[in-house]
Amino acid sequence: MPVPHSLSGRLRMPVVAAPMFLVSGPELVVESCRAGVLGSFPALNQRTTEGLREWLRQIDGELTDADAPYAVNLIVHPTNARLRADLEVVVEHKVPVVITSLGAVPDVVDAVHSYGGLVLHDVTTLRHAQKAAEAGVDGLILVSAGAGGHAGTINPFALMATVRPWFDGIIALAGSITTGADVLAARALGADLAYLGTRFIATAESSAPEGYTQQILEAGAGDIVYTPAVSSIPANFLAASLAAAGVDPASVPDPMHLGSEQEFKAWRDIWSAGHGVAGIHDVPSVAQLVDRLAAEYDEAKARL
Repeated sequence: MPVPHSLSGRLRMPVVAAPMFLVSGPELVVESCRAGVLGSFPALNQRTTEGLREWLRQIDGELTDADAPYAVNLIVHPTNARLRADLEVVVEHKVPVVITSLGAVPDVVDAVHSYGGLVLHDVTTLRHAQKAAEAGVDGLILVSAGAGGHAGTINPFALMATVRPWFDGIIALAGSITTGADVLAARALGADLAYLGTRFIATAESSAPEGYTQQILEAGAGDIVYTPAVSSIPANFLAASLAAAGVDPASVPDPMHLGSEQEFKAWRDIWSAGHGVAGIHDVPSVAQLVDRLAAEYDEAKARL
């Protein structure tokens, strides 16, 4: 299962455990890397830049050269007042991979490249992919229809067909990938990596509350609501968590009214997930999950 560039040979499976707000912490990252997949977390899961520094010290202290690399997700939008300070800490620790979101900034790319790190940028459209490529990123994360969180609306087959012909860097494909067979399908489409988020929420090392995990186990693809109402950017959420917050999943109100009339916090109380919930029925450890993904990958390849 070769992966190009400096990730080659360092991953047991061509899989990224995607960074998830309020879900991905050091334990999930470390266990993912030990299992042989690229673990990651959002910098903003720590409330302060100093907290981010402490997490990086912890992760660096627990991982060895035998483990897979890890990634930190930076929100590079101008509204993130912590970006520059967090970036300095990332450079200080020489984080192997940086995942950027909400904007592709050449200065950020240059800073990560200064110590030999890789930059992967998540995109949902051709225009965003082209702008990220112009900024010099090493790879693109194609967030297709059905992915959890801030997902796009383009079918993964179409998104791959739109981007792969002109982009020769690393491509990670996101969108309803939960099994090893799904990972093989992503590779068959031309992706180098499969980007799994929802599947890793339902693991023993996840920081997700028990209720969040239970809703994922009980949900089907039809129980996912795609709306901009919760965080102003279209994203996929569990209908049951919307209902628990007093919001009718069949008629999600305008963001202005939702924020003023309902006592909730986006992501903390209204939980994100992708269509991949359809294939999630248990809560294994990360090590057990990666073992299963590897076996399913090999079985699917043999069937072909």
